[in-house]
Amino acid sequence: MVPRYSAKEVRGRFAARRLRFELSERLAGSIESVFGERLEAAEAVRRIVADVRLRGQTALDEWSLTLDKHATYEVPKREWREAYDDMDSDLREALGIARERLEKFHRKEPKGGFMAATPAGMLAQVVRPIRRIGAYVPGGSAPLLSTVLHTVVLARVAGVKEVIITTPPPVHPAIMAAAWAAGADRLFAVGGAQAIAALAYGTEKIPRVDKIVGPGNLFVTLAKKEVFGDVGIDGLAGPTETLIIADAAANPRIVAADLLAQAEHDPAAEPWLVSPDSDVLEAVAVELERQLADLPRAEIARAALQNGGLVKAGDMKEALELADLYAPEHLCLSVARPTDWLGYVNNAGGIFLGEHSGEAIGDYVAGPSHVMPTSGSARWTGALAVRDFLKIVPVVAFNAEAAAHLSELGARLAREEELEAHARALDLRAVQDDK
Repeated sequence: MVPRYSAKEVRGRFAARRLRFELSERLAGSIESVFGERLEAAEAVRRIVADVRLRGQTALDEWSLTLDKHATYEVPKREWREAYDDMDSDLREALGIARERLEKFHRKEPKGGFMAATPAGMLAQVVRPIRRIGAYVPGGSAPLLSTVLHTVVLARVAGVKEVIITTPPPVHPAIMAAAWAAGADRLFAVGGAQAIAALAYGTEKIPRVDKIVGPGNLFVTLAKKEVFGDVGIDGLAGPTETLIIADAAANPRIVAADLLAQAEHDPAAEPWLVSPDSDVLEAVAVELERQLADLPRAEIARAALQNGGLVKAGDMKEALELADLYAPEHLCLSVARPTDWLGYVNNAGGIFLGEHSGEAIGDYVAGPSHVMPTSGSARWTGALAVRDFLKIVPVVAFNAEAAAHLSELGARLAREEELEAHARALDLRAVQDDK
């Protein structure tokens, strides 16, 4: 049975949402068996990261053997190409179309700087790509070949010089094929916190990167948090989530299918349906049970449905207000006139307008990257984009006359801040002479 709520019951919960690191009893037991003591997940990750940072490849191999039962290895490119060539032709076609659509969409992003030349000098912005990035690709319960495309293609569009993939061993052939199609440079069979540490600090085999992108499990996310500052990260990802707003025009069968598409990812996923129509909520509840009956990952989906629920809103405006409080990774407007409500949306990782625009399409072939903010972080950030692989660098160049005028103003501000050395450096430019 899917939980039912009123708008009042979920309002506070939605507003207070943040990323939480909670251990299941199974994971807690696994940590204890590895470390010989009961540890919080963050402390376990901290020890792994510190060990890889200190001892490099030796520690990385030991942790990989302990946690993944495989030593770290680099997958040769010829094996990627072989996996690509051996792939079913229909699947290879879908992979190619997905790559083309991602590239076409993200090439429309602004990537240029500007230069403003005046008689006083020049002010400019130059845009430079990050030199080397690491893309983490989950490979545990499902081989997410789509994540290879949705990270690597964007980096390539941005002009990143070297793209390195890490993914848990053994590497699924579909991930190899996707790495080939996306144009990655190197692929390493290593997962978890130890992979993030290797990318952040480098080892004898894995070069240090400048930024790490891509989703992962609890340990990957904690490791990204641990290494941030020594390396850039795209964000901290929690479990996947979808919030669907549906009105009387919605098709309950499609709405239920969209909820289950997210629910089957992870027992910790959060699928929500908010509607002002009680009949829709009831019809979707019936459909969920019907579709769960023969769903291969039904056990996972049932667990996830308990994290979300069906919410009765007073009207569409209240439904959208709740969505903004929740700030979902995926916001789906399964309503009669979805574009009429787009202007009411502020907080969402991605917006899917109408029942023809299912979020599952976005996971694969729509065009934008499916790496989107979770756990309420859509309040301040957006989906992975080309800009995440670029650095914007300002350029300042003044002639003597402009420098004299501006330095005099700057010196006044510097002395108010009691920073005399700043003021004196400006004073030297504020005085024009013939030297």
